[in-house]
Amino acid sequence: MTGSIQPRVSRPSSRRLERAGIRDVAQAAGVSITTVSDALNGKGRLPDTTRRHVREVADRLGYRPSAAARALRTGRSGLIGLTVTTYGEEPFTFTEFAYFAEMARAATSAALARGYALVILPAASRHDVWSNVALDGTVVIDPSDSDQHVADLVRQGIPVVSDGRPGGSLPVTAWVDHDHESAVLGLLDHLSEAGARRIGLLTGTSTDTYTSVSTQAYLHWCERVGQDPVYERYPAHDPCAGAVAADRLLARPDRPDAVYGLFDPNGTDLLAAARRYGLRVPDDLMLICCSESEGYASTDPPITTLSLKPRRIGTAVIQLLIDAIEGADTDRPVQRVMPTELIVRSSSRRRPARAVVTEPRRPTP
Repeated sequence: MTGSIQPRVSRPSSRRLERAGIRDVAQAAGVSITTVSDALNGKGRLPDTTRRHVREVADRLGYRPSAAARALRTGRSGLIGLTVTTYGEEPFTFTEFAYFAEMARAATSAALARGYALVILPAASRHDVWSNVALDGTVVIDPSDSDQHVADLVRQGIPVVSDGRPGGSLPVTAWVDHDHESAVLGLLDHLSEAGARRIGLLTGTSTDTYTSVSTQAYLHWCERVGQDPVYERYPAHDPCAGAVAADRLLARPDRPDAVYGLFDPNGTDLLAAARRYGLRVPDDLMLICCSESEGYASTDPPITTLSLKPRRIGTAVIQLLIDAIEGADTDRPVQRVMPTELIVRSSSRRRPARAVVTEPRRPTP
């Protein structure tokens, strides 16, 4: 009988693999434990070269701070909230709009880089999620000028940073926003220089700063150039209302020959309405909307968009919020104005001024 050869089985070492700790990072970097802590948490007044050196060593060793240890040491959960409260009880889905998806993606990465996790929360719920989730701070997108959620969070001692300049006297810790007035005035001038003689606006009914400042900028521009305002308002959280408002705007007897839409779906809504009325874009109607969607580069014709650079916003609000949570001694401002970009496409390209504006006709069934 032949003996069988048993395969050799390697047994796991009884010695557990240990991950690098803060002492290991300090020893490898040749600095103190306090310096490592300050460098990784954005604290203290360390030279940039020291911060970079410590972070490079920590990355090389695979150091990750222990969330449990930090919670015991600091009393913080490591959780940051992100919400839209502008529309009250109405549902608002982040990922349906490219701006919020990009902003949330950048905010998530920025939070993880500082050792925090992002929790997206509804503005309203049957369950009291705001009390059940232990948040160290919250980012609120486009709060209204009398936002009760923001007031309640601040009353509880939770730092709040807003994506959007808060209206009224909301007591936010910091805010990041754009110069919406300059952006709107610039794109209106662009349309006027391209030959538009009567520019319209699709805007919202909410009281957040983005909507109110953009609308006021349009009204001031009309007053400056001597044009009667031509605009329609609708609740921006309702996509069906946007399509109805676009149709209503193009059915007016004083129909505009160019339109700026404040919200992401306005470009496709206006393009569809123009086709129903037999209006050619850009010959009879020029279009611009505020959107981050790359889909507008392939519509027929491609639509000009105003980009608010949401990735920059997402990173900035998280940095400001974590600085506030950790009480960092910093000279950086707590109010930031970020750049915008007008991405010009065929829907608003320069064309010769036309002597007659085509009258609207009844939409085809």
